[in-house]
Amino acid sequence: MSVQSEAAAALIGGAERVIKGKREFLELLTAGILAGGHVLLEDNPGLGKTTVAKTFAALIASQDGTPLLFKRIQFTPDLLPYDITGVDVFDPETRSFRFVPGPVLANIVLADEINRTTPKVQSALLEVMAERQVTVGSAVHRPPEPFFVIATENPIESEGTFPLPAAQLDRFMMRLSLGYPDRESELAILDENPAVKALAELKPVLTEAEFLSARATASEVYCHQSLKEAVADIVRETRSHRSFALGASPRAALHFLGAVKALALVRGRDYVIDEDLLVLVAPVLSHRIRLRDVKAHGDKLIREICLSMLNGLKS
Repeated sequence: MSVQSEAAAALIGGAERVIKGKREFLELLTAGILAGGHVLLEDNPGLGKTTVAKTFAALIASQDGTPLLFKRIQFTPDLLPYDITGVDVFDPETRSFRFVPGPVLANIVLADEINRTTPKVQSALLEVMAERQVTVGSAVHRPPEPFFVIATENPIESEGTFPLPAAQLDRFMMRLSLGYPDRESELAILDENPAVKALAELKPVLTEAEFLSARATASEVYCHQSLKEAVADIVRETRSHRSFALGASPRAALHFLGAVKALALVRGRDYVIDEDLLVLVAPVLSHRIRLRDVKAHGDKLIREICLSMLNGLKS
């Protein structure tokens, strides 16, 4: 196992002290972060979405040895763009304006219930997600590196929400779901209350330099040309398939390739295999497509397309 794979394993091992019984979820989330992407967590209340973001922030140490800068934004309908980006305020002592940074200028940003705020605020978040910068007045301000957004939304409530536009959904590398824990994990949660106890005691397992090194290595993982062509063909098929009204973008293909490379690293390999594509095709593509029939199962259709492409490679 490479040093970078060991770094990913340390990150997952540390997270498992708090997030019980969700190994594959943690592998996918770690892959998304190492690939430099943002992640959307869509799940029911009380499953630990906020705890996940806090856990990963606690596991990576900044240059001075403290955990990375973590900020949580609770999105509400009355939120304004400068509430998240920051604002210029007048300093009477210097008789000049100074910039007070907003919570998006952090290493790890938890955008909690992202669909409960207005499109204007979502657009402000979109800029920093897409371009790693915020513009306030004529000045541009950049978040520190590493930087990534973990957003959450509740899929069962629609009252008082503002659905995310396709342009913003396309900025998320993955959409993941925690799901309910199994019986053994739920008993461990009852015994240990890890979101309170273990999280409070969690120490960094990686330095910022080690994390950035693992991220750089993930981008260099080998992907055979045939699998790279499969990535392109899967994405292209979503644009012509009769079940889809909107297909995936070229950005989706880039995210797909980056994610499968990172997952290979997380699983201890320096090369991509076809299983990586099958595991990630739905988390990376399903939130980017639109179905003609709302009753259809997008995840299932996308996996079927992926499986068909991969079977074509073997024949």
